[in-house]
Amino acid sequence: MPCFFRFKSSKGYDLPQVNPQQNGNREKPIERIKSFLPSQNPILPPEQPQASSSRDDRNRHNLTTIMVNGVTAERDEAKRSPEEDKPPMPPLAVSPQITAKTKHPKRPVTSIKKHAPTPPRNELRVEDSGVKVGGEAPERHVVSLQVSDATQSEGSVAESKSEAPAGTPEIPMNGDRSSTSTTGTEGQSTGRKSSQKSSEGVKPKAKKRSGVDGGKFELKDVQIEPYPKDQKTLDTLKEAVMANDFLKNIMDTERLDLIVNCMVPGSSKEGTFIITEGDIGFYLYISGEGAYEVLKGGKAISSFGTGVVFGELAILYKAKRFASIRATTDVQYWMLDRQVFQKIMIETGRKEQDDNMRFLSSVSIFRDTSKPILHKISDLLRREFYKTGSYIIQQGERGDKFYIIRGGTVTVTKRDAEGRSVKVGVLKRGDYFGEKALLTEERRLASIIANDPGTECLALDKDSFLNYIGPVESLQKTSQVTEPIIPATTVVKTEFSHIRLDELELVGTLGVGGFGRVELVQYRNKESFALKYLKKIDMVQQQQQEHVYNEKNIMAQCNCEFIIKLFATFKDNKYLYFLMEPCLGGDIWGLLQKHRRFDEKVSRFFTACVVAAFEYLHTRNIVYRDLKPENLMLDSKGYVKLIDFGFAKILGHAQKTWTFAGTPEYVAPEIILNKGHDRAVDYWALGIFIHELLVGKPPFRAKDHLKTYTLILRGIESVDMSSHIPKKAQDVIKKLCRQMPLARLGYQKQGIADIKSHAWFAKFDWEKLRNKAMVAPLIQPVRNVTDLTNFDDCPSDRDEPQDETSGWDRDF
Repeated sequence: MPCFFRFKSSKGYDLPQVNPQQNGNREKPIERIKSFLPSQNPILPPEQPQASSSRDDRNRHNLTTIMVNGVTAERDEAKRSPEEDKPPMPPLAVSPQITAKTKHPKRPVTSIKKHAPTPPRNELRVEDSGVKVGGEAPERHVVSLQVSDATQSEGSVAESKSEAPAGTPEIPMNGDRSSTSTTGTEGQSTGRKSSQKSSEGVKPKAKKRSGVDGGKFELKDVQIEPYPKDQKTLDTLKEAVMANDFLKNIMDTERLDLIVNCMVPGSSKEGTFIITEGDIGFYLYISGEGAYEVLKGGKAISSFGTGVVFGELAILYKAKRFASIRATTDVQYWMLDRQVFQKIMIETGRKEQDDNMRFLSSVSIFRDTSKPILHKISDLLRREFYKTGSYIIQQGERGDKFYIIRGGTVTVTKRDAEGRSVKVGVLKRGDYFGEKALLTEERRLASIIANDPGTECLALDKDSFLNYIGPVESLQKTSQVTEPIIPATTVVKTEFSHIRLDELELVGTLGVGGFGRVELVQYRNKESFALKYLKKIDMVQQQQQEHVYNEKNIMAQCNCEFIIKLFATFKDNKYLYFLMEPCLGGDIWGLLQKHRRFDEKVSRFFTACVVAAFEYLHTRNIVYRDLKPENLMLDSKGYVKLIDFGFAKILGHAQKTWTFAGTPEYVAPEIILNKGHDRAVDYWALGIFIHELLVGKPPFRAKDHLKTYTLILRGIESVDMSSHIPKKAQDVIKKLCRQMPLARLGYQKQGIADIKSHAWFAKFDWEKLRNKAMVAPLIQPVRNVTDLTNFDDCPSDRDEPQDETSGWDRDF
């Protein structure tokens, strides 16, 4: 039986209640360890002074006792995890409460008339001997202080409160957005889809995937402070980072130096959990002296010693720990805070972009080129490293690349009349060569050789340059790169703006998500609507205020047949409400689970609907960033509509955003690499989407997020295409999923027209699609405006949230 006790801090993290008089104020480990002396041994942080307030120097017999409605829980403070010291709570906070529901919570819209009575719920009664449900026999109940056993955060995946099965990836927390369509069932209702059964019993439903969000923070508030280390320690830390399958893919020399320099030491006693399964992660660790073991579900599954990276997913976004790490001896380790890591990645990325712009500005053929075009050319530059003595270009060969020296030097040689190689000069950082390759088909006039210790160049490929920018001669004739026309955006006026919240009648639930639910409601027995409501207190605790405003403002600007329409918004002390058009054909995710995969005709039609939606959004400089089957709904005619704009963002001309956002299997490489991204990520996701429609699964999928990201960074060429994917579909997938954003289909000179004219869409009538004159290949039966047969039963909402009256939503 599930436990409904919640240990919640005002920041939304699930924390044990601690008596401050017993254990002092909470503080971040990174703030306490600044006073430690530098280590003199590789990977061996210094011993912590006994007088410090370290978590591991507390009395091992000092117990924190909590009384919860007659149930007492204790824990040994000496075995606290390092990550139980959380950051300060945000200003929009509420006091933590520990409650047990003893009656049915009110419906979110108390004035809505219920269409039909709901079945009675069992009452939860807390007694000294345990918990009883209805008349069932009492069961033994222990209140655990581990987050993984206490509760799932409202910001995490919209899952049941049962324990996740083995192999479930680390569960993201901050900004984690589940689709607000259908979820798993809780019993069956008349007129609803029932569970699929097999000869072995009930077939478990696949869980919907959640989006992840790296969160927002001010770079100026984060300080990059190197911690002193000797050279041997620095070298050992670098070796550990570069031995990690994921981290080595996102490092360059500058980033690696900054990251290892900013790592700070920590230590734990034997038996201490450094990381606890289910806790929210804040730090990446590299093991130092001592022995460690990995536990999953309380069982030891492996062990390791010095020089191993662990907990690395935490540096991308807040995520629940997938496993526990326990010290089997007294241990010392190095730690890196997420925000420090993100600042390093963002600032080095921006610096590289500025350096590239400065290099390009010095090149004679680009000297009079406008800044927007230089930004685009900068994105085409790729780093290439050449070993000492290797030829970068050779005299007499045909040129197809232009180079700028980023690091090191090169020697320029020419053959004389007798064929001997003669040195004619040396080029250094910032110098360039081979620019004539962009202008003519002439052969190289000299050879360029890398000098010791090697040379790093920025290379500009001629074909990529011509595909996106065009001939060099045209740069002087235009001041802008060809971009979509951006019409003035205005808030769409609707005929339903007069509807009041108390005039809506509840029909049933369409789906549940991480922050709320979507109900089917009816207005005066006429039109029906989808009413999405979000818990305000969760919005604050998970720092989603900006996202919800973005969602409202962007949806209000959209009036497209392939995007869900927003008619009105409401608010009260507990919820924010979106009144939207209903799509009663169900979601693509549910259909895909039922059919396992779609044929080419259905897949092409669904993809075309998404392309039409992207064309509408991108011409308004709106990036969607969360394409997946869970976010696509079918209307009564079988046409697809895009829903859930929580990750959508408006980006100006040549502007990029740096926030980690998306669903792990669908995120583009530049998001993982913190290189800044724009609408090109939507074209990458479109390629992943086509693959999933035709095969039933995305091309990059692993048992945890980090392994998935590692596969993504290897590229689409490393994927063995299924025989279910026709050759033309394989081609469009590969062209959409190019590693370099500017090389992707849809992002080149002709824009999204390149996708529509691809051979996979040959003979497809885009005009008929736009006018909805085409008969959809897959239509779900919808009997009337209140038909719920295409939706699964959803668990009832047992929790009534606290009031949130800080006023952040005054303009909603």
